[in-house]
Formats: sequence, C-alpha cells, structure tokens
Amino acid sequence: MQSLNKPIVERRREPPEQSVWWEKLSLAQKFSASSLGKFGYELSFVRNENGQSLAVLMCDGGVAVITEDGDINTDPDIKVR
Repeated sequence: MQSLNKPIVERRREPPEQSVWWEKLSLAQKFSASSLGKFGYELSFVRNENGQSLAVLMCDGGVAVITEDGDINTDPDIKVR
C-alpha cells in the first residue's frame, strides 16, 4: 500500500529583520517592506542613488522599489542582474 503523504516543504525563510539590508532601511521603508512582504516580496538589497537609499525587493521575478520616504513602485525602471 502506497502512502499518500507528501513530503513537507519548508517555506519559511529568514525574517526580514534578520537581513543585513534591513538595518539600512529608514523607518518608512521598513513599514512599506513589511506590507510588500505579505504579498511575497523579499528584500534583496539597498541601493544608494543620488544620496538617497532605494530598497529593492523581488517576488517571482517581479521587482519593487521603496524610496527613503516609503513610497512603493511595483513597476520601476531598474535593471537587476
């Protein structure tokens, strides 16, 4: 008789607060990143652009950025290698 139990896949990842990038975010960026996290976005890195930090998050090939003020753009003009 064959078991119908499938192996359990661990989907939890390290919480964003554990990321080295998390410390580089402004408070507004942290709030916005937490909101995007509910949709599966994960903080990838923080870029310094023109003296302002820009948080870059990714989700299933999609990219979102968050300005230092916490403004979210889910269709940014940014190239990620």
